[in-house]
Order: sequence, then C-alpha cells, then structure tokens
Amino acid sequence: MTEEVSEKEIQRVISQVKHPAVDHTLVDLGIVKEISVKEGRVTIIMAFPSPNIPIKDYLVNSVREPIEGLGAEVEIKPTVMGPGELERFLAMEQEGWKGGM
Repeated sequence: MTEEVSEKEIQRVISQVKHPAVDHTLVDLGIVKEISVKEGRVTIIMAFPSPNIPIKDYLVNSVREPIEGLGAEVEIKPTVMGPGELERFLAMEQEGWKGGM
C-alpha cells in the first residue's frame, strides 16, 4: 500500500543522503536534481556526471530506500549532468573528496 507523503518530508529524508566518496550530500552535489510527489508516487530525477558511473546503482538505491521506508512508491529517472552542472560537481568533488568506493 502506498501512503501519502509530502514533498517536504521527501526532501528532508533525501537531504541527508551523502555521497560515499565525497563529503557532500547528493542534493548539494546536484545529483538529486528534482523531486516531485503526485498521488503518493515520488519521482526523483538524478543527474550523473556520466551515463555509466560505476556507483550509479548504489547512489540510486541510497535515494530509493529511505523513500520506500516512508511507505511511498518511488520512480528514479536518470539523466546526465549538463556542462555547468558537471563543472560545479567536479569542483565540489575535488574539494570534498574523501576516497572510498
């Protein structure tokens, strides 16, 4: 059964998800690009630096699981960052790199 959750609640949960190798959240890095909630279904657009990053599934699941934990149905729509988004991401990655994964 799908429960009604607010966009604010989804944003609160997602804003806590950190990148495993960069000391920033996925929201701050621009990976979580858009959140929408309609009729109990949550749609997240996730923008990745390239189409085939090795930890893509890990990042998708790190967003999907906390939302499903709220009882919501989740759809993740992947896309690739544009040039400006990528530049910002790479600068933040370099500044916050902690290694791992």
